[in-house]
Amino acid sequence: MASLPTCSTAELTPLLGLTANATAAADYICNRFTATSDKFTTTTYAIDSTYLLFSAYLVFAMQLGFAMLCAGSVRAKNTMNIMLTNVLDAAAGGLSYYIFGFAFAFGGPSNGFIGKHYFGLKSIPSAVYDYSFFLYQWAFAIAAAGITSGSIAERTQFVAYLIYSSFLTGFVYPIVSHWVWSSDGWASASRTSGSLLFGSGAIDFAGSGVVHMVGGIAGLWGALIEGPRIGRFDRSGRSVALRGHSASLVVLGTFLLWFGWYGFNPGSFVTISKSYNTSNDYYGQWSAVGRTAITTTLAGCTAALTTLFSKRLLVGHWNVTDVCNGLLGGFAAITSGCAVVDPWAAVICGFVASWVLTGCNILAEKYKYDDPLEAAQLHGGCGSWGLLFTGLFAKKQYVHEVYATGRPYGLFMGGGGKLLAAQVIQILVIFGWVSATMAPLFYALKKLNLLRVSKEDEMQGMDMTRHGGFAYIYHDEDGSSHPPPGFTMRKIEPASASPSPNHNV
Repeated sequence: MASLPTCSTAELTPLLGLTANATAAADYICNRFTATSDKFTTTTYAIDSTYLLFSAYLVFAMQLGFAMLCAGSVRAKNTMNIMLTNVLDAAAGGLSYYIFGFAFAFGGPSNGFIGKHYFGLKSIPSAVYDYSFFLYQWAFAIAAAGITSGSIAERTQFVAYLIYSSFLTGFVYPIVSHWVWSSDGWASASRTSGSLLFGSGAIDFAGSGVVHMVGGIAGLWGALIEGPRIGRFDRSGRSVALRGHSASLVVLGTFLLWFGWYGFNPGSFVTISKSYNTSNDYYGQWSAVGRTAITTTLAGCTAALTTLFSKRLLVGHWNVTDVCNGLLGGFAAITSGCAVVDPWAAVICGFVASWVLTGCNILAEKYKYDDPLEAAQLHGGCGSWGLLFTGLFAKKQYVHEVYATGRPYGLFMGGGGKLLAAQVIQILVIFGWVSATMAPLFYALKKLNLLRVSKEDEMQGMDMTRHGGFAYIYHDEDGSSHPPPGFTMRKIEPASASPSPNHNV
């Protein structure tokens, strides 16, 4: 943050003339000037801290979006289970990120692999980080855990959620965020010591790789090791749709996530009162924040409309759930380059993201992979495309403003292939790291019989067998033949298919 010029009594005294009180007057003026300068400095810190806290609240509101999206995407008999896991992601993730995660992610000075300071927020606040920064980063960490919970929904034991959520937010995710976002990270574009990866560093401004790929790949391994839900594929291997019970909740969750993304992407600037020292006083970081919100919006909107018409061509009808997933896929893709691309490029990002999601879903069905929320396809696939997109379309001016002058920028924008190479390395390393840590964890849970519920529990629904009762009073056609205790609402139909001519009946 640039400070005001200093006031010197020795320099000011001659300007006041050779009067007896010149020195005293100079002291008084300089003291008033220093007090005003300090006031401006503290006000700037307060503005930036307030901006970051507000952004953290928006990102945390995404947990409500995840909860509604997950609840609507599963069958009614598992609603309480999936809602409880979303609460667990925030609660367990909060403690693990407080004790270990933040230190592993941002505990500098450290090596390029892992941080080693600030365990339990010791020595916070400091000249580098305040409490608001921790809260913001915690909201990101639990978002990654929320992505994974959707992939393994409707068949996972509750204790498995406790274990994987704590491990992911306390260790796996923080290591990746240290690599890419810490000033010490080996792949970071903000690295302050040592050489940059390909002279550029990997640009993942708000986390297409750090958050979305990590959560999506973790979910991929969890769903692969667990296997598909009972009834998802018939005996001949054909796909059977196990539709979620509430499109209304899916739409509500999608809009809440859309709202939260305005803290996720623009908020990743961390500060808003920074000047870019250009000839235009009205242009600064506050302008870049607004541009980032626009690129985020355009990518999501384009992906939603592309999915709408592509699904109409492929399956012959308009599907609101598919459109919502396409919208979120566009958001996941633009998250990496949202601050360093033009709005027109965001439209291209969203268009391609929609087809990436469609292609990943076709592959998933072909290889009998079952993900109730398409989380691995959406966050893993579209997140990977987002990193490549940044390497292709990052604009020189924006890269130099957000990071540093002289940096490589997008291949299609005339910046060469160094940034794209760094982005490819990030994709490969994230996939390898998450696979090497989460796959053994899920496999160990399976061998210990802690991963998947029994066949009987899965068929009856975990709300009844594990959580004391259904979220709704309902009848599920693919559930148990024995109705649940309590009053149920049933559809009343005439005993005979043909209408009776006696209107008094």
